[in-house]
Amino acid sequence: MQKLIKDGQIIANTWALLAKAEGDAAAVEVPAGQVIVPFAVWNAQQDKLQSRSDVGVWLDSDEGAELIGAHANQFPVIGLNFPLFMDGRAFSTARLLRERYGFTGELRAVGNFMRDQLCYLRRCGVNAFAFADPEANLEEAVKSLSDLQEYYQAAVDQPLPLFRRRRRA
Repeated sequence: MQKLIKDGQIIANTWALLAKAEGDAAAVEVPAGQVIVPFAVWNAQQDKLQSRSDVGVWLDSDEGAELIGAHANQFPVIGLNFPLFMDGRAFSTARLLRERYGFTGELRAVGNFMRDQLCYLRRCGVNAFAFADPEANLEEAVKSLSDLQEYYQAAVDQPLPLFRRRRRA
C-alpha cells in the first residue's frame, strides 16, 4: 500500500484516487470504499454520492474552490491536483478552502508537486501530501515541512504576521 504524509506523519494511504474520466462523468462507476473522485464525477453524480461518508473530491488546477465552496465541509478529504510542479493555482485554492469556506477536513496535495513546495503548501492549509512518484523519500520529505522556522506574513498555519507576534512577546 502506498504511503503519504499527513499532519507531519507518514501513514498508509487508505484513499483511492479515481482518475479523471475521458467520457461522460455520469457514467463513471465509483467503487465502494474510500475514494476521491474528480469534481466532474461528483458534480454529475452528486445525488447518488452525497449520502456516502467515504467519498472525497479532487479539484484539478483549473477548477477553483468556488465550485464546492460552502459545501466543502461535507467532504472528509479534498484533493488538489498538481498536473505540473510549476502550476501553482492549487496554492490559492487551498487558502480559499481554508479561509473563505472554512474547510476543516483533510486537504491533500496530489500529483506532481515537489518536496521544496511542502513547507509553503502547509502554510496555505494543505495537511496531507500524496506524491505521484511512488519512490519519493517520505522521511526526507517530512523534514521539508519545517524548512523555514519564522515567517513575516500571516498564513493559514500562522494567522498573525511577525510584527504582531513580536508585539505580544
